[in-house]
Amino acid sequence: MDYDTLYGEYLVFEKSLKEKLKTLTKLQKSVAKQMESGDVFRCVSDTASLNQVGGEVESIAGEMHALLEGFDAREYLESGLFTEQLLAECAKKGVDVIGSFPVFEMFPYTVRIDVENQEVFVDRKKVSCLRPSALVSTIKGGQEKLYKASFNATQFANELAVAYDLALLSLNKPAGSDLYLTTLYKYLVPMSRFRKDYDQQSYAFDIARLFDNEMVEVKGGRSYQFGPSRNSNKTLRILDRSGAEHFLATIRFF
Repeated sequence: MDYDTLYGEYLVFEKSLKEKLKTLTKLQKSVAKQMESGDVFRCVSDTASLNQVGGEVESIAGEMHALLEGFDAREYLESGLFTEQLLAECAKKGVDVIGSFPVFEMFPYTVRIDVENQEVFVDRKKVSCLRPSALVSTIKGGQEKLYKASFNATQFANELAVAYDLALLSLNKPAGSDLYLTTLYKYLVPMSRFRKDYDQQSYAFDIARLFDNEMVEVKGGRSYQFGPSRNSNKTLRILDRSGAEHFLATIRFF
Protein backbone atom coordinates (compact mmCIF):
# COMPACT_ATOMS: atom_id res chain seq x y z
CA MET A 1 0.00 0.00 0.00
CA ASP A 2 1.28 3.49 -0.81
CA TYR A 3 0.81 6.49 1.45
CA ASP A 4 -1.95 8.17 -0.56
CA THR A 5 -4.03 4.99 -0.45
CA LEU A 6 -3.51 4.86 3.32
CA TYR A 7 -4.42 8.54 3.57
CA GLY A 8 -7.60 8.02 1.56
CA GLU A 9 -8.75 5.24 3.90
CA TYR A 10 -7.80 7.34 6.92
CA LEU A 11 -9.93 10.25 5.68
CA VAL A 12 -13.04 8.09 5.86
CA PHE A 13 -12.37 7.52 9.56
CA GLU A 14 -11.47 11.17 10.08
CA LYS A 15 -14.79 12.36 8.67
CA SER A 16 -16.72 9.98 10.89
CA LEU A 17 -14.63 10.89 13.93
CA LYS A 18 -15.19 14.62 13.41
CA GLU A 19 -18.93 14.09 13.23
CA LYS A 20 -18.94 12.05 16.44
CA LEU A 21 -16.74 14.57 18.25
CA LYS A 22 -19.08 17.35 17.15
CA THR A 23 -21.98 15.40 18.66
CA LEU A 24 -20.00 14.82 21.86
CA THR A 25 -19.29 18.53 22.20
CA LYS A 26 -22.97 19.35 21.66
CA LEU A 27 -24.03 16.82 24.29
CA GLN A 28 -21.43 18.03 26.78
CA LYS A 29 -22.65 21.62 26.46
CA SER A 30 -26.25 20.46 26.84
CA VAL A 31 -25.43 18.51 30.01
CA ALA A 32 -23.55 21.47 31.47
CA LYS A 33 -26.46 23.84 30.76
CA GLN A 34 -29.05 21.43 32.19
CA MET A 35 -27.03 20.81 35.34
CA GLU A 36 -26.71 24.55 35.84
CA SER A 37 -30.50 24.96 35.55
CA GLY A 38 -31.26 21.86 37.63
CA ASP A 39 -32.80 19.71 34.87
CA VAL A 40 -31.33 16.46 36.12
CA PHE A 41 -33.84 14.26 34.29
CA ARG A 42 -32.79 15.46 30.82
CA CYS A 43 -29.18 15.07 31.96
CA VAL A 44 -29.77 11.37 32.55
CA SER A 45 -30.88 10.99 28.91
CA ASP A 46 -28.05 13.11 27.49
CA THR A 47 -25.34 11.41 29.55
CA ALA A 48 -26.63 8.06 28.27
CA SER A 49 -26.24 9.41 24.72
CA LEU A 50 -22.84 10.79 25.69
CA ASN A 51 -21.77 7.35 26.82
CA GLN A 52 -23.03 5.75 23.59
CA VAL A 53 -21.31 8.25 21.29
CA GLY A 54 -18.14 7.97 23.38
CA GLY A 55 -18.15 4.24 22.70
CA GLU A 56 -18.51 4.91 18.98
CA VAL A 57 -15.55 7.31 19.13
CA GLU A 58 -13.50 4.62 20.86
CA SER A 59 -14.45 2.13 18.14
CA ILE A 60 -13.47 4.51 15.32
CA ALA A 61 -10.18 5.33 17.06
CA GLY A 62 -9.48 1.60 17.36
CA GLU A 63 -10.11 1.01 13.65
CA MET A 64 -7.97 4.02 12.78
CA HIS A 65 -5.15 2.70 14.95
CA ALA A 66 -5.37 -0.73 13.31
CA LEU A 67 -5.21 0.85 9.84
CA LEU A 68 -2.10 2.88 10.66
CA GLU A 69 -0.42 0.06 12.55
CA GLY A 70 -0.95 -2.22 9.55
CA PHE A 71 0.83 0.15 7.16
CA ASP A 72 4.14 -1.46 6.11
CA ALA A 73 6.40 1.58 5.85
CA ARG A 74 9.51 -0.52 5.26
CA GLU A 75 7.96 -2.32 2.29
CA TYR A 76 6.73 1.01 0.90
CA LEU A 77 10.26 2.46 1.01
CA GLU A 78 12.08 -0.72 0.01
CA SER A 79 9.84 -1.53 -2.95
CA GLY A 80 10.77 1.69 -4.74
CA LEU A 81 7.17 2.91 -4.81
CA PHE A 82 7.98 5.81 -2.46
CA THR A 83 10.91 6.82 -4.69
CA GLU A 84 8.80 6.55 -7.85
CA GLN A 85 6.13 8.82 -6.38
CA LEU A 86 8.76 11.20 -4.97
CA LEU A 87 10.31 11.70 -8.40
CA ALA A 88 6.88 12.11 -9.98
CA GLU A 89 6.05 14.84 -7.46
CA CYS A 90 9.36 16.59 -8.20
CA ALA A 91 8.48 16.64 -11.90
CA LYS A 92 4.96 17.86 -11.11
CA LYS A 93 6.12 20.69 -8.85
CA GLY A 94 9.17 21.64 -10.91
CA VAL A 95 11.77 20.60 -8.34
CA ASP A 96 15.09 19.68 -9.94
CA VAL A 97 16.35 16.31 -8.69
CA ILE A 98 19.37 14.13 -9.44
CA GLY A 99 20.78 10.99 -7.88
CA SER A 100 19.52 7.49 -7.30
CA PHE A 101 18.01 5.56 -4.42
CA PRO A 102 18.62 6.04 -1.53
CA VAL A 103 20.25 9.51 -1.93
CA PHE A 104 18.92 12.38 -4.04
CA GLU A 105 19.97 15.98 -4.46
CA MET A 106 17.29 18.64 -4.70
CA PHE A 107 19.61 21.62 -4.76
CA PRO A 108 20.70 22.72 -2.25
CA TYR A 109 19.16 19.90 -0.21
CA THR A 110 20.23 16.28 0.05
CA VAL A 111 17.40 13.80 0.62
CA ARG A 112 18.31 10.38 2.02
CA ILE A 113 15.90 7.48 2.43
CA ASP A 114 16.71 5.22 5.38
CA VAL A 115 14.87 1.96 4.73
CA GLU A 116 16.25 0.21 7.80
CA ASN A 117 14.72 2.75 10.20
CA GLN A 118 11.87 3.77 7.88
CA GLU A 119 12.91 7.41 7.98
CA VAL A 120 13.67 10.21 5.57
CA PHE A 121 16.44 12.76 6.09
CA VAL A 122 16.77 16.19 4.51
CA ASP A 123 20.45 17.01 4.85
CA ARG A 124 21.20 15.71 8.34
CA LYS A 125 17.75 16.40 9.75
CA LYS A 126 15.23 13.61 10.16
CA VAL A 127 11.81 14.57 8.82
CA SER A 128 8.68 12.71 9.87
CA CYS A 129 7.17 12.52 6.41
CA LEU A 130 6.34 9.44 4.35
CA ARG A 131 4.03 11.31 1.99
CA PRO A 132 5.96 12.17 -1.21
CA SER A 133 3.76 15.16 -2.15
CA ALA A 134 4.16 16.72 1.31
CA LEU A 135 7.93 16.14 1.33
CA VAL A 136 8.40 17.75 -2.09
CA SER A 137 6.21 20.70 -1.05
CA THR A 138 8.44 21.16 1.99
CA ILE A 139 11.56 21.06 -0.19
CA LYS A 140 10.11 23.53 -2.70
CA GLY A 141 9.01 25.86 0.09
CA GLY A 142 12.50 25.72 1.59
CA GLN A 143 14.09 26.52 -1.76
CA GLU A 144 11.82 29.51 -2.30
CA LYS A 145 12.58 30.75 1.20
CA LEU A 146 16.32 30.47 0.61
CA TYR A 147 16.14 32.38 -2.67
CA LYS A 148 14.10 35.12 -1.01
CA ALA A 149 16.60 35.49 1.85
CA SER A 150 18.89 38.50 1.67
CA PHE A 151 22.36 37.82 0.27
CA ASN A 152 25.28 40.21 0.43
CA ALA A 153 27.28 39.24 -2.65
CA THR A 154 30.06 41.73 -1.93
CA GLN A 155 30.57 40.46 1.60
CA PHE A 156 30.61 36.82 0.52
CA ALA A 157 33.00 37.55 -2.38
CA ASN A 158 35.40 39.28 0.00
CA GLU A 159 35.24 36.42 2.52
CA LEU A 160 35.91 34.00 -0.32
CA ALA A 161 38.85 36.14 -1.44
CA VAL A 162 40.39 35.94 2.05
CA ALA A 163 40.09 32.14 1.96
CA TYR A 164 41.59 32.19 -1.55
CA ASP A 165 44.61 34.21 -0.41
CA LEU A 166 45.18 31.88 2.56
CA ALA A 167 45.02 28.90 0.24
CA LEU A 168 47.53 30.46 -2.16
CA LEU A 169 50.01 30.90 0.69
CA SER A 170 49.41 27.45 2.13
CA LEU A 171 49.66 25.69 -1.25
CA ASN A 172 52.51 27.92 -2.46
CA LYS A 173 50.59 28.94 -5.58
CA PRO A 174 51.22 32.13 -7.58
CA ALA A 175 48.68 34.97 -7.47
CA GLY A 176 45.80 34.55 -9.90
CA SER A 177 45.96 30.74 -9.88
CA ASP A 178 42.81 28.73 -10.35
CA LEU A 179 41.88 27.00 -7.10
CA TYR A 180 39.20 24.42 -6.52
CA LEU A 181 36.07 25.75 -4.84
CA THR A 182 36.02 22.59 -2.70
CA THR A 183 39.50 23.49 -1.47
CA LEU A 184 38.46 27.01 -0.55
CA TYR A 185 35.56 25.66 1.49
CA LYS A 186 38.05 24.12 3.92
CA TYR A 187 39.80 27.46 4.34
CA LEU A 188 36.52 29.35 4.60
CA VAL A 189 35.27 26.97 7.32
CA PRO A 190 38.46 25.51 8.84
CA MET A 191 36.90 23.89 11.93
CA SER A 192 34.89 20.70 11.36
CA ARG A 193 32.40 21.50 14.13
CA PHE A 194 31.33 24.64 12.24
CA ARG A 195 30.76 22.66 9.05
CA LYS A 196 27.64 21.17 10.63
CA ASP A 197 26.08 24.64 10.61
CA TYR A 198 27.50 25.57 7.22
CA ASP A 199 27.95 22.41 5.17
CA GLN A 200 29.22 22.12 1.61
CA GLN A 201 25.69 22.21 0.18
CA SER A 202 25.04 25.55 1.92
CA TYR A 203 28.36 26.75 0.57
CA ALA A 204 27.40 25.60 -2.94
CA PHE A 205 24.14 27.53 -2.62
CA ASP A 206 26.04 30.73 -1.74
CA ILE A 207 28.38 30.09 -4.68
CA ALA A 208 25.28 29.75 -6.87
CA ARG A 209 23.92 33.08 -5.66
CA LEU A 210 27.29 34.76 -6.22
CA PHE A 211 27.45 33.23 -9.70
CA ASP A 212 23.88 34.36 -10.36
CA ASN A 213 24.62 37.89 -9.16
CA GLU A 214 26.13 40.75 -11.06
CA MET A 215 29.92 40.83 -10.80
CA VAL A 216 31.03 42.66 -7.67
CA GLU A 217 34.40 44.27 -6.99
CA VAL A 218 36.53 42.73 -4.25
CA LYS A 219 38.71 44.80 -1.92
CA GLY A 220 41.87 45.91 -3.68
CA GLY A 221 40.05 46.33 -6.97
CA ARG A 222 40.15 42.65 -7.81
CA SER A 223 37.60 40.66 -9.79
CA TYR A 224 36.97 36.92 -9.96
CA GLN A 225 36.26 34.23 -12.50
CA PHE A 226 34.75 30.78 -12.14
CA GLY A 227 36.04 27.84 -14.14
CA PRO A 228 35.20 24.20 -14.99
CA SER A 229 37.19 21.02 -14.49
CA ARG A 230 37.29 17.51 -15.88
CA ASN A 231 37.63 16.22 -12.32
CA SER A 232 33.98 15.60 -11.41
CA ASN A 233 34.91 14.99 -7.76
CA LYS A 234 36.00 18.61 -7.53
CA THR A 235 32.95 20.07 -9.25
CA LEU A 236 30.03 21.81 -7.59
CA ARG A 237 26.73 21.34 -9.34
CA ILE A 238 24.58 24.43 -8.91
CA LEU A 239 21.33 25.81 -10.23
CA ASP A 240 20.89 29.46 -11.07
CA ARG A 241 17.74 31.38 -10.23
CA SER A 242 16.08 30.30 -13.47
CA GLY A 243 16.77 26.64 -12.67
CA ALA A 244 19.54 26.21 -15.26
CA GLU A 245 22.28 23.75 -14.30
CA HIS A 246 25.95 24.75 -14.07
CA PHE A 247 29.07 22.86 -13.05
CA LEU A 248 31.66 25.04 -11.34
CA ALA A 249 34.99 23.74 -10.13
CA THR A 250 37.48 26.59 -9.74
CA ILE A 251 37.74 30.27 -9.01
CA ARG A 252 40.54 32.82 -9.36
CA PHE A 253 40.83 36.37 -8.07
CA PHE A 254 42.82 38.80 -10.20
